Amino acid sequence: MKLTRLAVMGTLILGLALPCYAEKIVVEGSTTVLPIAQKTAEVYMDKNPGANISVRGGGSGVGIASLLDKNCDIADSSRPIKDTELDKAVTNGVDATANIVAMDGLAVIVNPENSISKLSKKQVKDIFTGTISNWSQLGGKDEKIVVVSRDTSSGTFEAFLTLVLEGGKTRSDALMQASNQAVATTVAGTPGAIGYVGLGFLSSSVKAIEINGVMPSRDTVVSGKYPVTRPLFMYTNGKPKGLVKEYIDFILSDEGQKLVEEEGFVGLKEKK
Repeated sequence: MKLTRLAVMGTLILGLALPCYAEKIVVEGSTTVLPIAQKTAEVYMDKNPGANISVRGGGSGVGIASLLDKNCDIADSSRPIKDTELDKAVTNGVDATANIVAMDGLAVIVNPENSISKLSKKQVKDIFTGTISNWSQLGGKDEKIVVVSRDTSSGTFEAFLTLVLEGGKTRSDALMQASNQAVATTVAGTPGAIGYVGLGFLSSSVKAIEINGVMPSRDTVVSGKYPVTRPLFMYTNGKPKGLVKEYIDFILSDEGQKLVEEEGFVGLKEKK
């Protein structure tokens, strides 16, 4: 009996000595916000070993739907929530609350072999809607334009639809991709291709082009000169609390915003 009691007491003492965290949270949604969520969650958990933050992608629409169905705690989104989603939130008893964690520019990219280096926003619209279908129409070589776009569940697609296409329809033969990285990879490997990605997905494998005479960059997004910019969101059910609040507060801290910048996006805090 004494041994049993001692064993129980030992287990309780050991349990008290171990780090413990009462919550586990799930972050789901936008593939644009995904690198921010993954990096900040990794660093936050390193600093707080008992914290448990699960991060997955799927697209802005997927993340918001998951939040409204109460299957995740944070919905990453690269677009504002839609009216139809707000209606569902009310029906489901969810108070969908926007938390802006970063800014972004939608960079228009082409295959590196393309001689075109600048376009107007109107020309980009005409390319993606099909009015312009050959690079020769823009002073390039006689080559078919291959349009690469995000899929319709993507917040990046919604932002591009609003900011550039102004409600117009993407060409029916566009190559629809499930992530920013998939768009970049497809453009990099396809002669004549053009697509669009968040700033954090720019690399030497693709060529970013000027829009209305302005290159996409942190500085041109901050200054407002670049014409295709958007906020990046983390939606929560009501005001953040518990581990959700602590995690989002970390992202908005100086350290968190530095990580945002390191991932290639635009922090909300001015550089010192």
